Amino acid sequence: MLTGHHFQNAYVTRNVDKAVAQFREQADVRTLSEIEVPVQLWTPQGEGQGVQKLAFVWVDDMQFELIQPISGDVLALYRDALPADNRLVFHHICNRVDDWAAFMARVDQQPYPVVLKGGTPGMLEFVYLDTREWLGHYVEYVWMGPDRWRGMGGL
Repeated sequence: MLTGHHFQNAYVTRNVDKAVAQFREQADVRTLSEIEVPVQLWTPQGEGQGVQKLAFVWVDDMQFELIQPISGDVLALYRDALPADNRLVFHHICNRVDDWAAFMARVDQQPYPVVLKGGTPGMLEFVYLDTREWLGHYVEYVWMGPDRWRGMGGL
């Protein structure tokens, strides 16, 4: 299932700081935000908290999410994809949807398993589908309220 507005390419790395420096040197960065944050997540193996170091780099209308998993079993989806060195490795795309309830009703009808989900109801919701068999990578879907979207740097 592919739907919504593709706005993000996401990468995993062992060194977000190095990746941010490379973007600053080699891209026309419009907006950059960095955070290290604990997140509550659901996976098919159970719920738990993980800590991630994240950078959101906007180049024109494309956001590059840089993910460094720090701790927590629920972050295996990212940790298992890490390279042995500090380079970036492509992990997933993210599409923004307008109607979360209608979208989630469709998720139950499609063939790709949900492998991760989380968010803050009323502000931000996200879910990952395992589309690797079809596309070679995961697809994340996200819904954000207008204030959250603008706060993330969206135009």
